[in-house]
Amino acid sequence: MRVIGPDEPLPAGRLQRIAVTGPPGAGKTTLARDLCHRMELPFIEFESFYHAPGWTVRPTWQEDVLKFIEGPEWAIEWQGEEVREQMTARTQVLVWLDHPRLFAVVRTIVRTVRRRFGGGTPIAGGNVEGPLWTFFTDPGHIVRESWRRHPVMRARVRRVIEENRHPDLVIVRLRGQRQVDAWLNGPFARGLAAARP
Repeated sequence: MRVIGPDEPLPAGRLQRIAVTGPPGAGKTTLARDLCHRMELPFIEFESFYHAPGWTVRPTWQEDVLKFIEGPEWAIEWQGEEVREQMTARTQVLVWLDHPRLFAVVRTIVRTVRRRFGGGTPIAGGNVEGPLWTFFTDPGHIVRESWRRHPVMRARVRRVIEENRHPDLVIVRLRGQRQVDAWLNGPFARGLAAARP
């Protein structure tokens, strides 16, 4: 296993299976979508496996995720505690969006406000996030979750590193949007170009 930064080269060969991790607001979905676009793959948001209408949980979500990651090529958010180990075992490159905590929380607030001013933009399962003021009444509000889950996600990645059960896994640690952009336009772009015929 290797942990590398935004300027270090990726392993030689075709990039086929990439997972993106970080707390809410880190930009997991945005980056996974961008990776799929660059890799010329269809994008499926992880939460579309999980959420049904009314914020209920789809009963087959675990089976559906496991079936998806058996495919040869994908980029997806590294989520779902029940399937995380199987996903890690299939992942070639884990992109760790290890942004500062306040950075992720502010981005979550901005995203929530944009969705609300966009007329309640539907997300996975056709659900709509509650208004920002419910931060004060809803203990599971996404802004609170971003703050709470920041150290949790960091601990999960560190556990993968410490346990070292996936020797071929490469973890790319990125802190801040500048590093994300530098990695996308540098090592990722070069790795993609080198693997193309």
